[in-house]
Amino acid sequence: MMRMKSFIRKKAVFFAFFLISGLGMALHAQQLTRFAVVDMPRVYTAFFPDSRAARQFDEESAKVQTEVDRMTAEIQRLKNRHSDALARGEQSQATRLESEIYQKSEALKYYFEVKTAELEDKKNKLLQSNSFLNQIYDEIRRLAESEGYTMVLNLKETKGILWYSPSVDITDKLIQNHSSRADR
Repeated sequence: MMRMKSFIRKKAVFFAFFLISGLGMALHAQQLTRFAVVDMPRVYTAFFPDSRAARQFDEESAKVQTEVDRMTAEIQRLKNRHSDALARGEQSQATRLESEIYQKSEALKYYFEVKTAELEDKKNKLLQSNSFLNQIYDEIRRLAESEGYTMVLNLKETKGILWYSPSVDITDKLIQNHSSRADR
């Protein structure tokens, strides 16, 4: 009888241990990392179009594009003159125009590379404005904590994301929550 009670007690302890371990594992499983993704460029686009800095950036981009268009049109006119000179048999004029076309094309290429790099740098500075980023990161933290996410990734800057379910994309919620807080 004593042996039987000892056996039952051991079984009960084992069962309790198993039950507690299983419960602990279940709780641990629920605490596994839940991921969410945010499309930060979409967030920026949602909030920056009306800002003064964004308007200045757009104006500068438009000026660069206007200059690129002007230079391209000038090169095209030179190419037309070159074709006309060739058609008339004016080889020296065609050679001179060919040289001018090459120089203008190289100048356009250089201008475009320099201005594109400058605009990209300004865009990055605009997008990383501390006050805006702090507000967005605070909103991401609040949203992640309230929805139980333990990690939120920037969809556009994380090269490791090969696939994600749209159900973990919290971009729209983030934009909506930030908009409602800004309206207050």
